[in-house]
Amino acid sequence: MNRKTLVLPAVVGLLAPVLAACGASGSGSDGDGAIVVGTTDRLVASKDAPAPLDPAIGYEGGVWNVLRQTVQTLMSIPRGGGAPVPEAAESCTFTDRANESYRCRLRSGLEFADGGAVTAEDVKYSIDRVIRIKSTNGPVALLDNIDTVETKGEREVVFHLRTPDATFPYKLATPPAGIVQQDTYPATAARAGFQVDGSGPYTMKPEVKGDRIVKVLFTRNPRYKGGLKVMNDKVELDYFPDAAAMGRALDEKKIDMMTRTMSPEQAQQMVADPGDGIKLTEMPGLAIRYLAFDTEDPAVKNKAVRQAMAQIIDRGRIASEVYGTTVEPLYSLIPSGITAHSDSFFNKYGEPSAAKAAAILKDAGIHTPVRFTLNYASDYYGRETATEFRMLQKQLNATGLFDVGVKGTPWAQYRPAALHGDYTVYGMGWFPDFPDPDNYTAPFLGANNFLNSPYRSVRARTDLIPQTRRETDRAAAAKTFKQLQDIVAEDVPVLPVWQGKQYVASLDGLTGVEWAVNSSADIHLWELGRGTG
Repeated sequence: MNRKTLVLPAVVGLLAPVLAACGASGSGSDGDGAIVVGTTDRLVASKDAPAPLDPAIGYEGGVWNVLRQTVQTLMSIPRGGGAPVPEAAESCTFTDRANESYRCRLRSGLEFADGGAVTAEDVKYSIDRVIRIKSTNGPVALLDNIDTVETKGEREVVFHLRTPDATFPYKLATPPAGIVQQDTYPATAARAGFQVDGSGPYTMKPEVKGDRIVKVLFTRNPRYKGGLKVMNDKVELDYFPDAAAMGRALDEKKIDMMTRTMSPEQAQQMVADPGDGIKLTEMPGLAIRYLAFDTEDPAVKNKAVRQAMAQIIDRGRIASEVYGTTVEPLYSLIPSGITAHSDSFFNKYGEPSAAKAAAILKDAGIHTPVRFTLNYASDYYGRETATEFRMLQKQLNATGLFDVGVKGTPWAQYRPAALHGDYTVYGMGWFPDFPDPDNYTAPFLGANNFLNSPYRSVRARTDLIPQTRRETDRAAAAKTFKQLQDIVAEDVPVLPVWQGKQYVASLDGLTGVEWAVNSSADIHLWELGRGTG
């Protein structure tokens, strides 16, 4: 689709993977049966989150990587990145120069997996449903700029936007914009449980133990009609408790591929020597890790405290001593490799300095040491997270300006507690919804922000973000995005720490690996096949 040519020069050139391999071809985990892919993602249903796989609710990478296989979207991101192209749609385009009206025409003969017709009314129902449910910490922010959705006949739908948004085609390629059935997904409530149904390339069957998924079998949907080419009949996604268990399964040929998230030790070892019959695929990564703040909490309400932390934390040491060569320091919400990236934090604070931090606190009249707890998810981002947070604690406390503790909590309890405002400072990761600088700023600074943060920047929300969305040529918005990054460096509602690389290990003979995972950590299982290379 050509939405007046959205240009992402810094991203398109990033996506060529680097391969390392050793040994002869392997036979795979079970011959001509399902291709088996390992992951350490967690898919848990709880009292606070009973519907983790509902497109109107789920807003995590692991959730989206199930939805992408089963729920069809009007648009999709092509191999190698770039501007979105039609998927369930036959065509999509802006119909006005202001980028406020977007028209899509569905492909002829679209069907859900159970044989029901997919119509324009289903598209409208699905989008309206996400906006109506408006889940806390859900993906509604991606679609809340939609004013009305209009249908014209069985196959045409028109989105009328409140304000111009050149990134809207990207948003129609995300799972929250997926098309669901009206008799399966309630109009005003979430669909509880783990089953997902749609018109995408696969049907799915989850295997559940207790409150979590341990395995999902994806089977090719014979009724699928879209723009994706499906290279296999079945893929099994196996969920492991940690990267070590996933690695053993690959070594024992019980799985064909392991993806997010390999440990830094595994990645560094495989870079040096992948092992017999194993191939390592390395690509640039767009995932980031950062500290988030409850900016209304008395301990960090004064931005001078947050600025002092930004002045002290040594990102370089954290990257090198905890993660080795698998991550690099990050000085902005927008990572390197994305158009408009600026090292705003480094430009403002420079090298770590306890003396400068002390001056910041003294000038603001802050009594020291400042006390609070650094919180992290103990079972979600990898075991290295605990080491990282102990190092953050050590760096802050060593100055005498802070007296902070550290606490890890399982993800099932951690995320709801963060949303409820239970944490003063806590660690989070961000996997982009789409590779555009808007997706590293608006979710944090716009309305319905992802963190449910009390922080507000009127200038960012009402002036700068709308201004960037008027620019079809994204490079032309770079100056405005720099201003947004500078606001974050000044106010520190979040504190970027590092940017990670992407690694995928697979058995020789598995094809399509370089396309099956992109730099945003999206998994495209339909790309995988068996062959000789």
